[in-house]
Amino acid sequence: MDTNRRKFLKSSAAGVVAGGLLSSGAREAFAQARPAADAPPTLQTTKNMTLAMLQTPNGLSLGVRTDQGIIDVGSAATAFKIDAPMSTDEVVSGDYDPAALKSALDKARAAGGKYLVAEKAAKFGPCITEPSKILCVGLNYRAHAAEANEKLPKEPILFNKYNSALNNHGGTIAVSKEPGKNFDYETELVAVIGKTARNVSEADALSCVFGYCTGQDFSERDQQMRSGQWMLGKTGDGWGPIGPWLVTADQVDPENLNLKTTVNGEQRQSANTKDMIFSVKQIVSFASKYMTLQPGDLIFTGTPEGVIIGYPPEKRIWLKAGDKIVSSIDKLGDLEFTLT
Repeated sequence: MDTNRRKFLKSSAAGVVAGGLLSSGAREAFAQARPAADAPPTLQTTKNMTLAMLQTPNGLSLGVRTDQGIIDVGSAATAFKIDAPMSTDEVVSGDYDPAALKSALDKARAAGGKYLVAEKAAKFGPCITEPSKILCVGLNYRAHAAEANEKLPKEPILFNKYNSALNNHGGTIAVSKEPGKNFDYETELVAVIGKTARNVSEADALSCVFGYCTGQDFSERDQQMRSGQWMLGKTGDGWGPIGPWLVTADQVDPENLNLKTTVNGEQRQSANTKDMIFSVKQIVSFASKYMTLQPGDLIFTGTPEGVIIGYPPEKRIWLKAGDKIVSSIDKLGDLEFTLT
């Protein structure tokens, strides 16, 4: 087992893998024989899976969601000495042996409940842990641009977060320790890049996407707006929760997904990705003209109307410690976190 895989099991980070249901087609694909020893490695195309990262006693571990629960692939692979992928990052890269993953899943099932984690009991980490880039798109929904009194942009407005912003389902954001006070929510569809892309056409752009997850572009509006750049208001510690699930692209139509946000049980956002100004394929193609997109890169594709800054000033009640935010997207699940 290589060093990269070992570090996921030894990590003390509070994340865990949760995964998705394997279809019969995916199980047949994993049943294919291991390539001959002299054959060059090939990248695998993963389909019909829902993945996540789980926190286990040994650290972060890959999980696969099944009808029986979440299979802790990392723990099973270690116990049975199988060279299976140990993280979503490895699966997304495509550089793994599908026969080894199938073997780990089969042995875990045969062991009864020893390597199964109930979804309600699972503790999740970010569903991607080591992106080389986190790109975000501003003003990408027509109704959101209208509520912000902004003209529709002629091209995607890109900004960034950093890896220190990554957070997980069930996590917390310590707003009481931050200098700002105008905290706001932004539920967003997040695209996870699955293969290297540079100058890719719109027609080919979606073939470069591994899958999708629910994301939250948490923001502080005073810090965002007081200068010409948005970084300080966008990339605080833990301000980029993603997950809990990473769903492969073959199961998702990114141009027709319902999104919603609730704060303490009250609905604040409700929209559909049909209202996007720039679709996922347009964003991927555009970004790839200026930088090389790599497997595991995250693209937050923008938020719809209903954010606090879109309210009249007298009606803006900013988020505060104690608030619970839930971001929900069709097929991708609910992402929950609490402010402290």
